[in-house]
Amino acid sequence: MTTVIAFVLMFGLLVFVHEWGHLIFAKRAGMLAREFAIGFGPKIFAFTRNETLYTIRLLPIGGYVRVAGEDPEIIELKAGHHIGLEFNDSGKVSKIIVNNKSKHPNARVIEVEKADLDHRLIIEGYEIDEEEKLYFDVDPKAMFVVDEKETQIAPYDRQFASKTVPQRAMQLFAGPLMNFVLAIVLFMILGFIQGVPAEKALIGEIQQESPAEQAGLQPGDEVVAVNNENVSTWEEFTTIVREHPEEEVTLTISRDGETNNLTVTPDKLEEGDMEIGQVGVARAFEDSIAKKLTFGFTQTYEWGTLILTNLGMLVTGQFSLDMLSGPVGIYDATDQVVQTGLTNFVMWMAILSVNLGIINLLPLPALDGGRLLFVGLEGVRGKPIDPQKEGIVHFVGFALLMLLMLVVTWNDIQRLFL
Repeated sequence: MTTVIAFVLMFGLLVFVHEWGHLIFAKRAGMLAREFAIGFGPKIFAFTRNETLYTIRLLPIGGYVRVAGEDPEIIELKAGHHIGLEFNDSGKVSKIIVNNKSKHPNARVIEVEKADLDHRLIIEGYEIDEEEKLYFDVDPKAMFVVDEKETQIAPYDRQFASKTVPQRAMQLFAGPLMNFVLAIVLFMILGFIQGVPAEKALIGEIQQESPAEQAGLQPGDEVVAVNNENVSTWEEFTTIVREHPEEEVTLTISRDGETNNLTVTPDKLEEGDMEIGQVGVARAFEDSIAKKLTFGFTQTYEWGTLILTNLGMLVTGQFSLDMLSGPVGIYDATDQVVQTGLTNFVMWMAILSVNLGIINLLPLPALDGGRLLFVGLEGVRGKPIDPQKEGIVHFVGFALLMLLMLVVTWNDIQRLFL
């Protein structure tokens, strides 16, 4: 149960922050954000506030912000349609009732001749069996009523396509940006909770009955050489130790201003198909306010670089598709991380947040990066790509991403249960 709660909270936070970035910049640009959703599929919770429907949906595989101009559900009023009109105190149309007009006895029923709900905000038509042409001004926030469900109209100046290239680009980029911001904050919190990992090979906690304890290592020791090979960072020290399982190595340490040599034989551990050495020491942490403040930025950069490197290896075939994980694999990894403590769980969230930001910026159809690519092409060409062609590209891309998700999820299931 603890893992389920942790996974739901983690997933909700990562998706919420990402979509919140899209939402905030959509509203700042004057776009009508119709829906803010966490998850896909059937709704399990929903409420409406400030023009936006907020929903939590059943399938925890992402989320979205639906902006006006990108939704197919708005009814187009054509000549000959019979509709009902209700009016606000200013005399403007506040509701356009498309069907079930009998349920709205106060509505004024007309036959449409022409309607412009994008620019002029006007409906022209006739009362039934009358010849006098009538003109009705429409409120910019008027509602379509279809099957008793209300949907707000979207004049062109509230639609995504009406905004400038920088405004649209920022709205798309804001989601990944907020994931990077979240990662920075989480890493910074870790820095203040536990300190900042020392860059030097400083020994922190030592496991009981470990090779390090048996060799006489103590917390605060600084390893300056291994087998007479100078080391200046923790990574250099651990790399050499990992390469010598069950092989005696000589550590040159600095303790209280004096230099001593200690001999240690790393234990052999299985890590996948590899055998690595481990001596049973943890990295020391430094209590520096300056380093704590910058820790979020440096860790986000380092993990981002590592993720990009691994993506490059995946594209070039150095990594196989089997190494990717979907929701099932992430849940299993979360289960293992939760058992190691809160700080590791916070770090895991930060790493996933960086990963989510980078993946969404990839120039692939249906992802933020793919849509940014089309906006960038428009900026270069000076005119937009045909919306229908762009829509087809994104639809095909989304279908392929869902197929990839199924393949990855099946691989996760095979690893875990088969």
